[in-house]
Formats: sequence, structure tokens, C-alpha cells
Amino acid sequence: TISQAKHLWQTVNRPNLMIKIPATKAGVPAVRQVIAAGINVNVTLIFSLERYQEVMDAYLSGLEDSLLAGGDIERVHSVASFFVSRVDSKIDPKLMAFVESGSSIAGELQGKAAIANAKLAYEAFRQVFGGPRFGKLQMAKANLQRPLWASTSSKNPNYPDTIYVDTLIGPATVNTVPPQTLVAFKEHGTAAETIMEGLDEARQQIADLEKLGILMSTVTQELEEEGVKAFADAFTALLATVEERRLVIVSRLGGLADSIKERVATLGEQNTVERMWNIDPALWTDDPAGQTEIKIRLGWLRLPESSRAALPEIKDFAAQVHAAGFTHFLLLGMGGSSLAPEVTSQVFNVQRFTFNILDSTDPGQVAETAAKFPLEQTMFIVSSKSGGTAEVSAMFDYFWAKAAEAFGQNAGKHFIAITDPGTSLEKLAKERGFARIFNADPLVGGRYSVLTHFGLVPAALMGIDIEQFLARAGWMSAQCGPDVPAGRNPGLVLGALMAQAALDGRDKLTIVADPGLESIGSWLEQLIAESTGKQGRGVVPVDLEPLGNPSEYGNDRVFVYLRKSGEHDSALESLQSAGQPLVVFDLSDPYSLAAEFYRWEFATGVACAVLGVNAFDQPDVQDAKDRTKSKIAEYKATGAVSPGPFVSVADAPAALEAFLAQAKASEDRKSVV
Repeated sequence: TISQAKHLWQTVNRPNLMIKIPATKAGVPAVRQVIAAGINVNVTLIFSLERYQEVMDAYLSGLEDSLLAGGDIERVHSVASFFVSRVDSKIDPKLMAFVESGSSIAGELQGKAAIANAKLAYEAFRQVFGGPRFGKLQMAKANLQRPLWASTSSKNPNYPDTIYVDTLIGPATVNTVPPQTLVAFKEHGTAAETIMEGLDEARQQIADLEKLGILMSTVTQELEEEGVKAFADAFTALLATVEERRLVIVSRLGGLADSIKERVATLGEQNTVERMWNIDPALWTDDPAGQTEIKIRLGWLRLPESSRAALPEIKDFAAQVHAAGFTHFLLLGMGGSSLAPEVTSQVFNVQRFTFNILDSTDPGQVAETAAKFPLEQTMFIVSSKSGGTAEVSAMFDYFWAKAAEAFGQNAGKHFIAITDPGTSLEKLAKERGFARIFNADPLVGGRYSVLTHFGLVPAALMGIDIEQFLARAGWMSAQCGPDVPAGRNPGLVLGALMAQAALDGRDKLTIVADPGLESIGSWLEQLIAESTGKQGRGVVPVDLEPLGNPSEYGNDRVFVYLRKSGEHDSALESLQSAGQPLVVFDLSDPYSLAAEFYRWEFATGVACAVLGVNAFDQPDVQDAKDRTKSKIAEYKATGAVSPGPFVSVADAPAALEAFLAQAKASEDRKSVV
């Protein structure tokens, strides 16, 4: 126990860690030595007053040992976990036998033993920690070993659901309240200092139990033995479950398992994650211009924390908009600024409000969308990172004209802008009197912007709890942190898988999604394709492809299953059995989407580092924007657009065959180009 406690303390290396040590006859001496070593301890599974006295003595002795060795006891903390409701669960059936035989006092004692035992324990706490021995330790700034009431949910439906909370409130106590009990206490609990009430009655109740032959020493010893066994069995089951799941994951990877394992180890040795968090551009490129770009594009890493400052304003604005009667929200945007909100709306299956994305300038689609959004109830979200995206400008002009015709000078009240600071869109929004302008983090690229205003403002307008949403992303961010071992880092492992599979010839990442999750694939397609697909290298995301028979696939695939209902379990098991690698992500809760957004962004950064491409530039995207602007300028100047090469339907098969014949392996054979 001592060895394990020291190992855990050094490995976790956090001052707020508490190591659990059971208060058994063998465990109590270990508590003393671990406290003496300056390690925080949660002494658990305490049932009897006698054992509790031993626990308090072990704590004080450990502090005294530490002081003698020159230790700093001010930073040493401990709690003594005294289990409550289990005592009643053990004694009540024994009392029922007496009740059935006609004992009236047995009936009065039901549901009393646990609270009486805990109150007497607190009395002992006051005596020990109010005495001269601890007083001397307090001179060296020793901390109290606080009583912690554990097992405080009501197991008997005939008892009040807050019985083990209301009656045990006192200074220096902790109550590890289960969620349902906490809800009940918030609704009808009594917040008053009750712990010292009825001490004489508690002593009498324990005495009455012993008169019936129910000895607390016997009961608590049985509970201790059962508790230790339950803890041991649970831990054994936990390890078995972890191993079982590990074997399932490894088996799904098939022939890739060994090479991925080696890649993860290599990335750990190269400190890849730490270098990412330190924004080391050399991970992705040696090009000076590329490195300069990277230094201003990794703000997304810390968004789960940095975006929290924006939540109050966003939530307040959403509440105002909803109160004003807006029920329809239409986002005008392209690419990264629109895809994430679209995915969010579909995964959450937003019903309370009508939310849609318009990312097309096709006249028919624009007219069809406009017909579904009554101007009086619609808030238009003009979303553009650069502020000058031609398609977004065209969509805005169309709807502004309609709003201006309907509302005149009040048209701006139906528009908000989300853009980077200082863009032409921000200037336009100020001139037109938009209802609100949200400036997003300029250190985040469009396809990584889901946790900025670009994703959070639309989510709040949909009625989603953006605080919980961001918290889920924060959880994943912590799992991808630099202090997490490489093999346990979900972002690093997924990135290693994507890249290593591509290097091994499996560069077609085939996305399969259950109903309700299909839209995630479109976001992944843009993120992965635009980030990795450069210099003749990359991972090719395949989205919305109907699943075929195993015989229809070659050795260039990796299947990713976004699972909710398990609809595709059987088909994918067949593919796995045929040797196709498979990765499964369960998304039963819509808020887990935020964690997946972060996981895949991190993984894509890792994959690009392995492939040797800059994940954060976008040469093809910028080229497309430049060509679009050129064509618009040409049309404005001449009234026409020069035609490009067109292929007739009759000639299409031959043209397609000729086009595909150009495919060849890249020089480093990292992909087909």
C-alpha cells in the first residue's frame, strides 16, 4: 500500500490528489507512513468508532513523524470517510426480525443506527482535534482531518431522501452527496447545523441495539470486510473491462496495430504533443513563411478555456433575442464558418427553433430557403472569418434588400455579424446598425473555429447549453494535454492512426455514421481534406458512401464508425472480419459532439506532423477564392464570363477515364495523386 501510494503521488504529481487507503487493521499503519511522507490520504471504509479512533491517531502520528523529519505539514491534507447508510442497511433487517416477534423498541430503532454512529464519530472528532495533541501540531499549521460522510443516499424508500444529509451538517465536515440526493436536498433539504443534536439519544440507541444482541462491533466488522471485498472486486472488474476493450480496439485495427503502436511510441519520444502546445511550427514545416502562419493559427488548442470569457455575453444575447420573439435563425456562410453550426443543429436535432444554413448562391436554393424564413421572426447570422467572402456578400445583399424593404431603417435589428476584428464585414455591420457584432479569435483558422463565436453563437441561438458544450470540449482538451502519456492521449493516438494508415497505403478514411450523426462526416471531410491534402500527400476522407460487401473494397481503406444506434454493427463487423481496419466512436449524448470536434482537430494536427504537411495553411482554398473574385471582376467589367472547358454527357465516360489515368503514386508513396 505504501509503495503504491508513493508511486501514484509521484506519477500524478498534483497537490490536490488524495490517495484512498482503506481503514483496515493492515491499512491504518500504512496511513501513518503515507501521511509522514507528505502525501494526502482519503482514509476510506470506516464503519466503527474504534477504528475511527485508530485512524485519527494514525493521522496525528504521521504529522508528528513528518515534523520530526523536517517536513512541511501545512500542505498535507486528509479526510476520514465514515460510511453511513450501509449501517442501517445492515441493521434494519435484523431489527425487522425482532419487530415481527413483537418488539416495539426494535421498530423505533429502525433507520436510527447509522446516524447515531456518525454523530458519535463526530463527537470523537471534536474531542481529538480540539485537544492539546492537535493543538501543538496546529502551531506548525497542521490541517484538520475532516470527517467525510460517505454512502449518504437513502437506500430505504420509506426514509426521507435527505435523511443522511439533513442530520449530519456541521463544521469541518464533507458529505459526498450522490447527484439525486443533491437535487433532493436543493429542493427540500434543511441547511442547519444538526450534527451535535441528540447525542444522548444516539448513545441510548446504540445501547438499546446491544440489549437486543445487535453488537456494533460485529456489524461494523462485517461491513468492513464486505466493503473491502466490494472495492477489490470492482477494481478487478474494472481492469478486466479495460483489458477487454483494449483487445477489441486492437483487434479492430487488424494489421495496422503494430505500426500504429510504434508510431505512437515515436511521437511520444519526439515530444510531439508538448511541441504542439508550445506552438512549435517546425513540427509541420521548415518554410519560414509557413512557420509564421502556424504561429498565428493554433489558438484553437486553448479555446475550451479561452472561450469561456465570451459565454456570458453570448448567453445574454441569445436570451434577449428569444425574448424578442425571434424563432427563426438563418446563417449565411461558407466552409468552416457554416459547417460546424450545421452539424451541431442536426446532431442536437434542434426543434424549439428553426435553424438553417445557407451556403449556396444557387438562385433556386436561395429562393427555397427564403420562403421558409418569415422576415418578422428571422435573425440573419452573417458569418465570415475574412469578412470578404464573395458568396456570403452576395447572400447578405439579397436578404438585406428584403429586410430593408420590410423594415426600413430597422432592418439591421434582424442581422448579426460574426467575423474577425477589423474586417470589411465588421465595418459594414456598424454602418448598417446590426443587432450585434461578435469578433472571433483571429488566431484560429476557419475549419478549426467551432469553439469560437462562429460555433458558439449559433449554438446558443439554437437553445443549446453552450457552457456544457464547452465543458465537454474542455474535458477532451485535458485528455490531449502535454502531461498525458502518448498511449493515453486520444488525439495523438487517432492522429497517429490516420497518418500511419496513409503511410501503409490505407489513405481512404471512410466515414460511416448512424442516423442523426451523418452531418459530422461533412465537417470531417473539410477538416481532414483541407488540412492534410497537400504536396501530393494526405488522407482522403470518404463520406456518405453506401456500405458495400467486403469483396468490393481493396487494401486502401480505414473505416471510422460514428455510432449511436448500432445500425451498422453487423455490416462493419463483416468488413472487420475481412481484414478492414475499423475505429468506433460512440456518441450517445449530443454534447459529446464537442469532445469529438476537439479530438479530430487535435488528431488532424498530429497526422499532418507525421505526414510532413502544414495543417494550417490553405493554398487551394485561397486559390479558389482568388479565382472567384477574378471571375466576378471579369463579369462586372465585360458583362460575361469566359467559358471554361466543358464535356458533353456523351463524351463524359471517355473524359473521366482519361482523367483517372493521370493518377500515379507520389514520389514518397504516401498517397495517390
